[in-house]
Parts: sequence; C-alpha cells; structure tokens
Amino acid sequence: MPLLQVVDVDCRYGQDTVVHNASLHVRKGGFVSLLGPSGCGKTTILRAIAGFEPVHRGEIRLRGETVAAPGHSVPPERRRLGMVFQDYTLFPHLDVASNITFGLRDRSAAEQQRTAHSLLELVGLAGYAARYPHELSGGQQQRVALARAIAPGPDLLLMDEPFSSLDTDMRERLGIEVRQILAERDVTGILVTHDQLEAFASSEQVGVMHDGRILQWDSPYNLYHEPANRTVADFIGQGRFLRGSLLAPNALETEIGLIRGDRAYGWPRGTTVDVLVRPDDVLPDEASELRCAITNKAFKGAEILYTLKLPTGTELLSLFPSHHEHQVGDSVGVRLAPRHLVLFRADRAS
Repeated sequence: MPLLQVVDVDCRYGQDTVVHNASLHVRKGGFVSLLGPSGCGKTTILRAIAGFEPVHRGEIRLRGETVAAPGHSVPPERRRLGMVFQDYTLFPHLDVASNITFGLRDRSAAEQQRTAHSLLELVGLAGYAARYPHELSGGQQQRVALARAIAPGPDLLLMDEPFSSLDTDMRERLGIEVRQILAERDVTGILVTHDQLEAFASSEQVGVMHDGRILQWDSPYNLYHEPANRTVADFIGQGRFLRGSLLAPNALETEIGLIRGDRAYGWPRGTTVDVLVRPDDVLPDEASELRCAITNKAFKGAEILYTLKLPTGTELLSLFPSHHEHQVGDSVGVRLAPRHLVLFRADRAS
C-alpha cells in the first residue's frame, strides 16, 4: 500500500476551484515532485496533504487512513508530517542546535543534543551547532531547516519551493543531497517546484501541473520522451515543432524532408501534424545538404545550445559538442535524427 494516496481531489478558494480531480500516490521512502508554473495549484495540493487546506471533493489517505475528505480533516499535528518552506523560517535568536530541536521540547536535554548532532552530521554541518542563522550561507540555512523538519521523525516531508532563492547549480545539488538524506532516514519526500531541472535531478516521479490539473504523472525520462500532450511537451525540456503531413504510421513529410521514427500513429494518411524536435534530435553534420543560420548561442560547458534558422524561416534548437565553436551568423550543416517520434495533430490543442 502506498504511504500517500491523493484520490480525485478538488480544492477551492471561495467559489473558485484551484485544484481539479488531482490523483497521485507515493510509495514509502519515495521522492516525487509537483512541477509547474506559479499559480498552477501545486502548493495548494501540498497544503491539502499537510492539512492546511480543506478538500472539497475526493480524499487524501496517509498510511491507509483517510485524513482529508469533504467535511473531514485530521489536524496537521496528527498527520506526522514535516514541512520545509521557501524562506527557511529559522529563528534568528537561536543557535543551529536549538533551531533543530525546537520541536522536541518533550524530550530530555541529552536526547535533544544527540538528535541535533546526529542530524547535523547527516546534513553535512557537523561542528555548526553553536552558530547562528546569520552566520550561515543560504544552502547551509536550508540544510538546518531540513534537519529541523525531520528531527521529530516524520513519515513524510513536504517541501514548498525550498531552494528557489539559491542559484541553479546549488538547487540541483541540494535536491540530490536531500533525496539521499531522506533515503537514509526512510522518509518519503514531496517537492513543489517550478524548476524542471531541480525536479528531474531528484525525483523518481514528477507530476506536471497546469491550471489546477495534473496533466501527467510519470518518470522524468517519460515526461521528456513521451509527453502526454502538447502542453507537457512545451513545458518540459526545450524543443520546437515542425509542421508535417503523415505519410505512414511512423513517417511524415516536413519542410526539411522525410522524417521517420520508431513510434506508429493510427491517424489517416495526410493528417496534418506537428512533430516535436528536441535539441538532441538535431545533430551537426557538415556533409549534410540541410544548412541553417545560427541566430543565437548559449555556452553550457560541455555543449553549446545553438538556435538555428532553417531556409524556410523556422527555428530549431541544437546541442553541439563545445569544441564545435561557431558564431552567430555562421551557416552550419545539420541532420535530424529523432530517436523517438512525438507527434500531435495540428487541428487539436493537445
């Protein structure tokens, strides 16, 4: 049985439904993310799981027990959850050890001290017990907030944009570290974020949200390679669409010629479709007859992301190895090598 089950949940603010028919489940010890833009409803789901928002339809179960349903809500303090917020909420007048043990006042001083030192070692801050929050970096403060949240021994940790104030590299690194820390304690984690790289780096399952709905609940790999609809395809990764006409279940004619893939579609021949082209589908090939003009470039270390304009004016993105150095305005040869064909009918929104 999953530790957490969210079943067909609606949540409202006044008369406005902000979460529609949300369903998800999380195994014990798992780490998942709710991913989407600001205002999509992901934080509302998290707050409903925590017990801070009522459920207007459906139910939420923890350990098999219904903790939320219309007219029924188990208080947050009885759900055995921990929470980590965006702003850390550390007490500036307390040292690190006292911040961590703030929720353990019913335990002996010796046990509190053991817990604080054990968790500081776990989060990589051994020796920081006597420091104060203002003496720590943002990443260190977030580690203290994490230690404080797991000190009471929750089964489930809810994290609401906990790393959004940190730089990109730190967000990804902390996301991976947090998953490892929770795994050591067998604590299940749910992360709310707008950053797909952060979600992908840490999570085994990700729910992509839009307008209060979970559009797809899947692995990061499947979200990238098997988007359920155009909205997910647009939001996940980087890509462009090429218009084409279906010639066969796994082939279409486009402005740059015939494209074949490893996936078959059952639409009639001649159906107008859009094919998703990711940057890793567009490969450098100086022997190719297909020439593109570079209109933009972004150096990413091992790779360079080029924006390429086709002779027709359509733009694509391509990742070149960084030793393929070109300048804006240069003409380069490329070939399309989509390993997986992702098509959407052009006459439908998704």
